[in-house]
Amino acid sequence: MTSPRARLVLLVCLALLPSGCLVGPDYVKPEPEAPDAWHMELTRGLASGEADFQTWWTVFEDPVLTGVVERALRGNLDLRAAVARVSEFRATVGVAKGSRVPQVDGVGAAQHQRTSDNVTQDPTTGESVALGTNDFFTLGMDATWELDVWGRVRRTVEFAGARYQAAIEDYRDVLVTLLADTASTYTEARTLQQRLVYAEKNAELQRQSVQLTRDRRAAGLVGDLDVRQAELNLARTESTLPALEEAVAVSIHRLGVLTGALPSTLYAEVGPFAEIPRPPAQVVLGLPMEILRQRPDIRSAERNLAARTARIGVNTAELYPRFGLSGRFTLDATSASDLFSWGSRAFGIGPTLTWNLFNGGRVRSEIRRAEAQTDRALADYESAVLRGYEEVENALVGFVREQERAEALERSVFAAAESVRLVEELYRLGLTDFQNVLVTQRILFEEEDKLASSRGQVTQNLIGVYRAVGGGWATP
Repeated sequence: MTSPRARLVLLVCLALLPSGCLVGPDYVKPEPEAPDAWHMELTRGLASGEADFQTWWTVFEDPVLTGVVERALRGNLDLRAAVARVSEFRATVGVAKGSRVPQVDGVGAAQHQRTSDNVTQDPTTGESVALGTNDFFTLGMDATWELDVWGRVRRTVEFAGARYQAAIEDYRDVLVTLLADTASTYTEARTLQQRLVYAEKNAELQRQSVQLTRDRRAAGLVGDLDVRQAELNLARTESTLPALEEAVAVSIHRLGVLTGALPSTLYAEVGPFAEIPRPPAQVVLGLPMEILRQRPDIRSAERNLAARTARIGVNTAELYPRFGLSGRFTLDATSASDLFSWGSRAFGIGPTLTWNLFNGGRVRSEIRRAEAQTDRALADYESAVLRGYEEVENALVGFVREQERAEALERSVFAAAESVRLVEELYRLGLTDFQNVLVTQRILFEEEDKLASSRGQVTQNLIGVYRAVGGGWATP
């Protein structure tokens, strides 16, 4: 028969085994299906190759945009909150790892106590109790150590580590979204400014037409109808200006908040008119499989799946007995002067065992819940992968097709401008009525407004491509 000391050594050796007994499933990273190439034909400024999306906003070669993005990276409050969340989960990993080593607590007490005159015997030991008052002093430490026989602690560390890694990916996802939102809002402001410029230009052209009709009426060449129609056309165009000015201001306010500043902070930088950021001549895209490596939301979903898998092991370990070691060393005395003498020492050490023999099925229900959560995490991961491919494909189609629309609108604007020039000349010569002037001016205004919106949408769709592929941070 082995001695108690030998059994104690056996327990320690079992706990220190490199692999031990890890209950619960071991995590295996899923390998989702990925297409070999994008469905959208790589034409119209798209090319395949080694893609680098780390600082994608610089491809627009707009120094104001670059400056605004840099301010957002420094000051955005959502980004700051995501950093704090990463720190929170990093600390959680430290808490979990702390359970792998012995826990030592210092203890100490000093008591002045009086024994009841009516109690002459210790109810526990049956020994006589000294009557009167006495002092008691103790100082020392308690130590406990869970022997991780079934891997409960290791699975807990694994769970916490995966959650921490998921928090890092969530931070990166916030970063990707922030960069895209900042560039998109900046593009929106520039697009609205371009629309405002076109509207003001057309309003000035129509003011000249109003004056022309008034001059012709004064000369007796036309009646009041031409004047009123010209005034109506001008008023309709001028009525669009306040709404566009308001929209520009709202966009600038949004940019200010995105940078973590007051809404009006960026008026000096973004308020003056500037061109809409233009896409580069060629955009290089990687293979579809690369978005599994690049998109933070997919990476976060995969880490959450790993965490949920580890959680099954944590709950499964509760089915088995929990072994441990406990020890205590103290100095006890009834006089403070004797506390630090060698004879005051008291100690104890030995193994412990706790086993939840009956819990009404709670532990097995917890295991089933963890398994269901793992199944859900797997579905969430697969959904994130499909959603990623969908967003990239949609963004590519939008980018290519909107370029085609913008080119058609450029031709339309050119034809409308020539039509206005020709019909105004004919009207001055008295060879056409003013109704034709009204129609062509209105068409020119509408087509220029569409062209500005389309050019802005081309840039917005390219920003959508960069967002969809997870651009804005570098993989390790």
